[in-house]
Amino acid sequence: MILLNIISFLCENRVDDRIIEMELMKVETFQSKVLDEVDLKILDKLQTEAQTSNTELAKYVNLSPPATHARVKRLESEGYIKRQVSILNQEKLGFDLLCFIFINTNIHQADELAVLEKTLEAMPEVLECHLLTGEYDYLLKVANKDRKGLESFVRKLNKLGITRIQTSLALREIKCSTTLPLNIDEK
Repeated sequence: MILLNIISFLCENRVDDRIIEMELMKVETFQSKVLDEVDLKILDKLQTEAQTSNTELAKYVNLSPPATHARVKRLESEGYIKRQVSILNQEKLGFDLLCFIFINTNIHQADELAVLEKTLEAMPEVLECHLLTGEYDYLLKVANKDRKGLESFVRKLNKLGITRIQTSLALREIKCSTTLPLNIDEK
């Protein structure tokens, strides 16, 4: 409705076609950034059950399968869905040592920090890496099979210009989730 009003106003006032095109692009951009309740339901379902078939998803949100598929593709192209993965059982695969490692570095040049971050990102043991405020520069979530693996990893860190390392071992996992609280039930 808004779109039709804009078009009719612009046409009635003999506005240049380029201006009409620019205004339409603004409206389309705005519309693509707004998530409706169906989008949120799709995202919520996929974040907990990524292997849900398109047909099942369509039934869940009360849309046709082609309409649902189009929405999922749009959500992917707009970056709301980064990727779909399988979450593996660390313990069954022998990764019994989960660590949280706080590190400080003496590197302050942007290009050198970018190299450090790329190096940390490429390390297979690093599950997560976060730039922090406060006492430490980075927090790493690291998976190793044993103490020898952890020792080897710390030696790699020491070669990167890391000035301070504090390691905490996870004794037991209380909660592990990748599910964001979209609160679709509250709407």
